[in-house]
Amino acid sequence: MATRTDPRLESRPVVAPSTVGDYAPYNPGDTEAKWYDFWVERGLFKPENHKNFGTRAPFVVTMPPPNVTGGLHNGHTLFVTLEDIMVRWHRMLGDPSLWLPGRDHAGIAGQLVVERDLRTRGISRHDLGREKFLEQMWEWMETYGLHIQLQLRKLGASSDWSRDMFTMDPHHVRAVRTAFVRLFDKGLVYRGLRIANWCKDCATVLSDLEVEHKETKGSLTYFNYPVVDDANQPTGDVVPVATTRPETILGDVGVAVHPEDPRYRHLIGQAVLVPHVRRRGVIVADDAVDRAFGTGAVKLTPAHDPVDYEIAKRHDLPFITVMNLDGTMNAEAGSYEGVSSAQARKSMVAELGASGQLIRQEEYTHAVGHCQRSGTVLEPMLLDQWYLRIKPLAEPAIAAVRSGEIQIIPDRFTRVYFNWMENIRDWPISRQLWWGHRIPVYTCEREDCAHVWASVDEPDRCPSCGTIALRQDPDVLDTWFSSGLWPFSTLGWPDDTDDLRHFYPTSVMETGYDILFFWVARMIMFGLEFTGKAPFHTVYLHGLVKAEGGQKMSKTKGNVQDPLDLIEQYGTDALRLAVTIGNAPGNDFTLTPGSLEAKRDFVNKLWNLGRFVQANTTAAERGDALERARPLPGAPLADRWICSRLDQVIQDTTRLLGDFNFGEAGRAVYDFAWDELADWYVESFKVAARAGEADGSLLARVYEKVLRLLHPLAPFATEDLWQRLTAEASYRPVALMVADWPEPAGVTDPEAEARWAAVQAVVRAARTLRTDYRIEPARLVAATIGVGNGQDRAFWETQAALIGALPGSRLRPVEVRSLAELGDVPTRSIAAVAGGVELLVPAEGLFDVEAESTRVGAEIAEVEVQVRRLEGLLGGEFATKAPPDKVQGERERLAQQRQRLEALERRGETLTRLRGA
Repeated sequence: MATRTDPRLESRPVVAPSTVGDYAPYNPGDTEAKWYDFWVERGLFKPENHKNFGTRAPFVVTMPPPNVTGGLHNGHTLFVTLEDIMVRWHRMLGDPSLWLPGRDHAGIAGQLVVERDLRTRGISRHDLGREKFLEQMWEWMETYGLHIQLQLRKLGASSDWSRDMFTMDPHHVRAVRTAFVRLFDKGLVYRGLRIANWCKDCATVLSDLEVEHKETKGSLTYFNYPVVDDANQPTGDVVPVATTRPETILGDVGVAVHPEDPRYRHLIGQAVLVPHVRRRGVIVADDAVDRAFGTGAVKLTPAHDPVDYEIAKRHDLPFITVMNLDGTMNAEAGSYEGVSSAQARKSMVAELGASGQLIRQEEYTHAVGHCQRSGTVLEPMLLDQWYLRIKPLAEPAIAAVRSGEIQIIPDRFTRVYFNWMENIRDWPISRQLWWGHRIPVYTCEREDCAHVWASVDEPDRCPSCGTIALRQDPDVLDTWFSSGLWPFSTLGWPDDTDDLRHFYPTSVMETGYDILFFWVARMIMFGLEFTGKAPFHTVYLHGLVKAEGGQKMSKTKGNVQDPLDLIEQYGTDALRLAVTIGNAPGNDFTLTPGSLEAKRDFVNKLWNLGRFVQANTTAAERGDALERARPLPGAPLADRWICSRLDQVIQDTTRLLGDFNFGEAGRAVYDFAWDELADWYVESFKVAARAGEADGSLLARVYEKVLRLLHPLAPFATEDLWQRLTAEASYRPVALMVADWPEPAGVTDPEAEARWAAVQAVVRAARTLRTDYRIEPARLVAATIGVGNGQDRAFWETQAALIGALPGSRLRPVEVRSLAELGDVPTRSIAAVAGGVELLVPAEGLFDVEAESTRVGAEIAEVEVQVRRLEGLLGGEFATKAPPDKVQGERERLAQQRQRLEALERRGETLTRLRGA
């Protein structure tokens, strides 16, 4: 690891003292690259450069390595944002934080994308040969690896790039070979002839996790199997069976029935004759047969069906493969040899019809396995593959989660994890590809030796007989095998490195719920197996980012968004806020233009707020910005309120981030900054400033704390604004990203919050009265606040001028009187009860009462029609027959119309009173 330095603090200003003129309209493009380079050049992403390195436990996250198959999409934007939030927050908390970046070679996906590129040039990988093809793969990886790193940097990833890793780096190759050899020598890796999922387009085996089951329309073909005697002559008995794949009849070895099924009990042990190939098969009894499904008899094709395979093993039946790896029929299929499986299917149905064996065909929709990568229908085939015996690894991994050593967030996925791990099957780890980690198993080619062994290093001779005639297994390992080592191989394993000792186990694994089994479970198993420790203490699972319309983003659907395009349009901070706020752990969500625009507006609001603070505070006041926000003795209510609310928001945000509730943490700061600081406190500050009573130091302090709270979510704008705000400070951290996380100032004031809420209620009531009665926005109107005898009249008198001056109320003058003193004022006024008081505005001369009465009466009649229509709709068949979401929508509409009607009726009563006054 690097030598420790500490660039956190320096006394000279990083940005020259600013003036209002420096605040041009916010341009993310001018800001983001500048600050990212600033952070990198000063080594602020390196944990060794943190002031607490070596004295405090580090916070460590290993980045889920993106596949180097092209650029990132917004699913990647989500994980980058959430992980960067965690790392930036922990850095500010005082934890030396390491976010270790990297990229994955992508195995099947990587090879497919390069083969597709070669095909556009009229070349296949076989034309090139293995070595030349691998050269093409490396060129692709280098080109797109650089592009991905550029995207990650643009997204603000505060990763330690000096530790950047690639799953095909020499060190990682050695780690993978070491892990394989240890498992091999332990007897956990074995070669087995079993049913596997074969993709003819990818030309490789896939694990069950890589199979996507799609509901597919097809045909169910019913036909009779003739029972035959020893001379293969029909006995007159038949066994009806059904199949969705008539081409597999050519590989049948018999029929299975339930031992207690009276329809077939007398036929058990007799023979049937397989059509076309005229092979004898046997009728066996097996409890696995469901008597109630179909005909109650099952044709057995053990080389092409996993259930048939198990039945055949129990009854010692042969396994006959009738298909080639390219999807054509082989010699076992008789005269269909060389014919595609699709054509063989049609021909077999015709042949059954011609022989009179066909009973019927019917439409049938069922789940069919497809390759996740190519979309090809998979063929179950009996193939010789390398397998990893997984149960011995799964048991400790189950115990680690059950004991609480590892926590899964959200908790509902813990049950899913247990269900899969407790029913786990051996993992087929070999892939028939050229790109990837070649399996380090070697065979001696001397016939009298034929020794097979696994080796970390490339052997030059057989350890048994000494010959140099060796052959390495041509297959490569499943990509997820190498990825499973990621949390510790990236830190130097299998060597005992400083990084491994200092940073392992890591802290949090953040990734999508869709790879809980592909990747997370395997990391846990491998971590415990190879290091004796759980690789992380927390698993945080995010949902999927959906395109508009709720579709999963995919390149094949053409709905993938390049984050760089969105950054260009909205800015990085807006994109990060849009994927965070409102997003709950493990839930899918849709990224919409409306959300992006709202977050861009927020960043602009934050920028304009910085302009305001700069223009309305002195250099000395801004120099105080790093101090805690506390109101002065005898401070106005607004100052006490904003400090109390800030304390609460700091507490809430800290708690929510600690609970991994990033969306709600972001919402808490977003709402405080926009609604409370900008919309209420700043407006009250303007009123105080006009009277010469504003506390500029407090405004700067509150704003500075907001920038700190927002920094993990929106790092670029906050860094720029913070540097400007604190430029006059005599001593400060070199960057906001290494400033301390704010702590409450201990000034929570429930009384101030309650009283300010009452003031807000009266201001909102004034705004509502102006809107309801169409009072011209610019017109000043007099108002009276009526208070009860027991109420604090003095308090309202101190707030009256502020209430009248805040935007949207425009009340001049505002008089405070007890209700007993009002006399006939209420009968001549429009009024609202709010904040425990009554706000009255004299109506005379404000509007035409007669015209307003006519207008409100017409609006009441219109709304009554809507209410009756909706009541009728919901009282009829619609409520029971329509989709629940539509019914709920109409119920909500009815509730809204009823509320509107009540408000209009109250306004009508007021107008009636005014007409009689």
